[in-house]
Amino acid sequence: MKKTVLSTAFGALALGVAFASPSQAADVSACLITKTDTNPFFVKMKEGASAKAQELGVTLKAYAGKVDGDHDSQVAAVESCIADGAKGILIAASDTKAIVDQVKKAQAAGILVIALDTPLDPATAADATFATDNLLAGKLIGQWAAATMGENAKTAKIGFLDLIPSQPTVDVLRDQGFMIGFGIDPKDPNKIGDEDDPRIVGHDVTNGNEEGGRTAMENLLQKDPDINVIHTINEPAAVGAYQALKAVGKENDVLIVSVDGGCPGVKSVTEGVIGATSQQYPLMMAALGIEAIKKFADTGEKPKPTEGKDFFDTGVALVTDKPAAGVESIDTKVGTEKCWG
Repeated sequence: MKKTVLSTAFGALALGVAFASPSQAADVSACLITKTDTNPFFVKMKEGASAKAQELGVTLKAYAGKVDGDHDSQVAAVESCIADGAKGILIAASDTKAIVDQVKKAQAAGILVIALDTPLDPATAADATFATDNLLAGKLIGQWAAATMGENAKTAKIGFLDLIPSQPTVDVLRDQGFMIGFGIDPKDPNKIGDEDDPRIVGHDVTNGNEEGGRTAMENLLQKDPDINVIHTINEPAAVGAYQALKAVGKENDVLIVSVDGGCPGVKSVTEGVIGATSQQYPLMMAALGIEAIKKFADTGEKPKPTEGKDFFDTGVALVTDKPAAGVESIDTKVGTEKCWG
């Protein structure tokens, strides 16, 4: 997919500008605000948004924080989009609660705000949400892990490698989904860490990267060296967890599951680093978002959610080469055909 991107430094933000056709560039402009510009998921999201913007004649500005959790950069990005007179903002929020005030300011300025991947808190703060069904993504890997362990699931020792302390909705949904799929009562479905199932060793945060995953895994091993199931927020964190386990000779003793479905993650499934991952589709997510902004600019019509849900579902599939009875999945060959990054 060919695209032209012009990058410049903008304080704590990474800013990319995709070219639009001259006849329409002044008419419709949009912003994409992601958590980082290094995570392959957000790289692919930007690619999808840029390609669709060029196709539809929309001027696109793309912003990203330095690291996952960089809320201040996202606030600055929203302010820039308002000042530029954007017609729409696509945002994958780092802090789903704290960003709401800035979202309201944008909406008051007549800007359509669409949450991508991560619902805001409350979800109704955005005009629409285009996302993976993250609860389902968690359920799929939870069901697969429980079915794979069989009777041993009753005495499992489970660790959770989460995202950041503020518990963004995507983190909560995947955690709670895994618990439900595995047969654990999550207690408050809107909160991480209040469950009392004795199988849970604990939670730690990773910032969604390998280094964080490695450190968090080391911390959980100190709590219980016999831990044998690890749920990770994403595949970079899963790889970090595997590295920590390998360093102490336990890489074959722990079942690791994850969410994302990027090409490196699918390769990790093929290699046995990750047992199964739930694949999501960020390129489609962002491209559909740009289409929705163009339609809103042309007609004033806002996007509608998928029937029966309160968001637009962009799809999810479990990827594994070790299918489990009763859990629908695709193998890594198919996953590789559909992967990104």
